[in-house]
Amino acid sequence: MHNSADDPKPWKLLDHKPGPDLKLFASRFEERLNPRNGKSLECLILDSRDWVNVVALTPQREVVLVKQFRFGSGTVTVEIPGGVIDSGEESGAAARRELREETGYATKKWTYLGASEPNPAILNNLCHHWLAEDVEKQHPVNPDEGEDIAVITAGINEIREAIMKGRLRHALAIAGLALVFDLRNRVEK
Repeated sequence: MHNSADDPKPWKLLDHKPGPDLKLFASRFEERLNPRNGKSLECLILDSRDWVNVVALTPQREVVLVKQFRFGSGTVTVEIPGGVIDSGEESGAAARRELREETGYATKKWTYLGASEPNPAILNNLCHHWLAEDVEKQHPVNPDEGEDIAVITAGINEIREAIMKGRLRHALAIAGLALVFDLRNRVEK
């Protein structure tokens, strides 16, 4: 992906003001100038701490997943463990903490997979993806007050099928899994 003269240009910040406090997010409004047409647009930005998620593999190469109720969708989701990085916490420490709290699993074998932008249209944060290999159950599950979690494991073919059939739809979980596995809708023999 190379740059060209036709690429969109950054929009000049004309003004900004705080928005409402949304508990999980700070919000602000920015007025930006569109360099293409010279018109200004008021934009909503949600400020959030970065997030982390973990593709955790057992010695048998099963993926550790969590099922939990999500308020936004009003449904129980299947996803990989993850959460908000605490203030001052490194993403690797947050990955280890979230895996331990949500699943009770732990390991010493960690690999950073990179980061993705959850929704750059309105969010200013990153989701850091980590791979944890040879995880083993070592601790009791210790969910946050707002969590009710069931821990399951699944092989890659079962995960592909769950994605294809809409049982695993969490975009950030799929992004993390795609950094480790080929998720195309096929079944390995």
